[in-house]
Amino acid sequence: MNSECFKKPSKLLVYTLVLLHFLTGCASTSMSQSGSGSTTGPQLPSTVKEQLSKKSYDGPKLDVVIPAFSSGLSQDASNYEEQGIWPELRRAEANRFAFKLKQALEETGKFGAVRVVPSNTASGDVYVLGKIVESNGMELAFDLEVVDASGKRWMNKTIDYEISEGFYKNPRNTGKDAYNPAFVEAAEQIVDALLKQQTSKLEEVKKIAALRFGASFNEQAFAPYLDNSTIPMTLLGLPSEADPLYQRVQSVRVREQLFVDNLQQNYSGFSQQMEDSYLVWQQASFTEIQLKKRAKLNSFLKIAGGILLTAAAIAAGSSSENNIGTEVITVLTGVGAAVMISSGLSSKAEAKMHTDAINELGQSVDLEMSPQVVKFEQETKELTGDIDEQFDQWRSFMAQMYELEATPQTQL
Repeated sequence: MNSECFKKPSKLLVYTLVLLHFLTGCASTSMSQSGSGSTTGPQLPSTVKEQLSKKSYDGPKLDVVIPAFSSGLSQDASNYEEQGIWPELRRAEANRFAFKLKQALEETGKFGAVRVVPSNTASGDVYVLGKIVESNGMELAFDLEVVDASGKRWMNKTIDYEISEGFYKNPRNTGKDAYNPAFVEAAEQIVDALLKQQTSKLEEVKKIAALRFGASFNEQAFAPYLDNSTIPMTLLGLPSEADPLYQRVQSVRVREQLFVDNLQQNYSGFSQQMEDSYLVWQQASFTEIQLKKRAKLNSFLKIAGGILLTAAAIAAGSSSENNIGTEVITVLTGVGAAVMISSGLSSKAEAKMHTDAINELGQSVDLEMSPQVVKFEQETKELTGDIDEQFDQWRSFMAQMYELEATPQTQL
């Protein structure tokens, strides 16, 4: 009787397990088929793109302008070396960082043209303004302000990033800029700010940008379409697409964009030219700062220990029990204290040596990154000087072109 009782439940248990296994298999199959596709094997391009960009955006593609970062240099040049700042290196970084952020923003796929420019007077829908706060090879910090053409501020944040100790230990990081994650983070922050804007407002921003450009050439014709009594400014109306003045200024705007597009090769070339030396400086400076921190810590511990031993020696010497053992202990303690303090001072000297090494590294890059002359020639105009000067000359040239087109029949 007992054996029968055990046999029946065992069969029931087997049937139950088989049924559960069948149901689980069906559920798993159903779940995998109800999704966006199999998670194994080659993926469809649309699936990959969706995975890489989880934040969907269906609004207008705004053109982004990134002026070269502010170097953050103080007026007191005498403090540069003390602060670990080398002016030419910092100025080189101001251009490099703007270009790195351009690349990171382009990777998001959320914007139209992303251009690095010499001045924030260039025409665009969104302006990304950066200012370097710290860059020493280990820590990078820069202020980031994003403002659209209407004057509305989207964000104003500081991006802080510190290179991990394991970065240079990973062979896969060879030849990579250790600062790259900071610019990826900055781009993600800007995308987050974009997604918070209303699509209708973004459409309006593009129109405001076009009118502001027109007003910079012909204020009387285009300023009345904008209400700039408050910030952000608002759109009051639009000129007719057939308006010859509007057509002329749009033509000039396209020419400016083409000019700035050509400048991107200069920024890219400059960043590539400094790449090898800059990455060497980054790693060497990172190593020197680490060694300096360790030397300072060792110095503090040794000096602190020496002071404690000195106090112990004094206490032992003033003890009421004046015997040979006490005197020996006092002498040995005093010697130990002197050795520790001497060793601590040596560590401080070592820290100073590493500081000098960092300064020397910076100065060597400083010389290599001295300002360069970029030449840009047009058939009708030769532009000379640095990029800033050339851009100013180009704007003046465009103003002349606009004047030449003051009469619709005039052809350039």
